Amino acid sequence: MRALMAAFGLFTIIPMPPVLDVNRKVAGRSMAAMPWMGLILGLAGGCVFWATARLSGSGLLAAALALGLLAAVTGALHLDGLADTADGLGSRKPAEEALTIMRRSDIGPMGVVTLLFALLTSVAALSSVGALAGAGAVACAAMVARAAIVVATVPQASARRQGFGALFTGVTSGGSAALNVCLVAAVAAGCGWLVGGLAGLVGFLCGAAAALGAGAAWAAHLRRRLGGLTGDTFGSIAEISQLVFLVAVALI
Repeated sequence: MRALMAAFGLFTIIPMPPVLDVNRKVAGRSMAAMPWMGLILGLAGGCVFWATARLSGSGLLAAALALGLLAAVTGALHLDGLADTADGLGSRKPAEEALTIMRRSDIGPMGVVTLLFALLTSVAALSSVGALAGAGAVACAAMVARAAIVVATVPQASARRQGFGALFTGVTSGGSAALNVCLVAAVAAGCGWLVGGLAGLVGFLCGAAAALGAGAAWAAHLRRRLGGLTGDTFGSIAEISQLVFLVAVALI
C-alpha cells in the first residue's frame, strides 16, 4: 500500500502524504506499483468513457473526456515528456545537444506535431469501439503504458548522472519486471473477456503484447540515440505504449 501511495504521490497531482526522501529504495517500490496505479486511474477514465458514451451517444466525446482525465490527474507529465523527447530527437543534434534541447521549458514544432498526432490518433482509436469495450480499453491502456515504464527501468542506463529520471534507471530487477508483465497481461486478458468475450480477450492480449513490444523497442532506440533514458523519455515510452494499445484494440 505504501508503494502505491508513493507512486500516486510522485506521478500524479492527487494529494498524498508527502514523500520526504525520494531515494532509490522508494523509487523501486513506487515503480513496482506503477501498473496498478495506472489501472486505478484507467478505471476512473473508463467510467467516464462509459458514462459519457451512454449519455451522449458520442464515442468521440467519451474518448476525449476519458483521455483528458488521465492527462489531468497526472499533470500531463507523460505528454510533456513525449513533446520534449520529440523536440530533442527531431533536432537531429548529437546526444548532448539533444538532451539540452529536451531540458528547455518551451515546446518546439516537432513536439507540437507529435502531441497532436498522439492525441488525435488515441481519441480516434478509442472512439471507434463501443461503450463497454472502450471503458475496458482505457483502464488497460493506462496500466499497460506504465508496465512499459517498469520494463524500461531494468537496464542501468541513464542519459544524465543526476535528475529525476536517473533515480529510476536500474531500480527494477528482471524478475520483478517479468512478474509485472505477466500480471498485466493476465488482467488485460481478463478485462478483454469481460467486455468482449473471446474476441475481446484476444484483442486486449494482442494489444498489450504490441504495446509492451513497442515500448521496449522505443526504449532501446532512445538508449542508442541518447546514451540512456531520462524522465522525459520515460514519459514518451508511456504515451507510445498507450497509443499502440488503443490502436491495436481498435484494429483487432
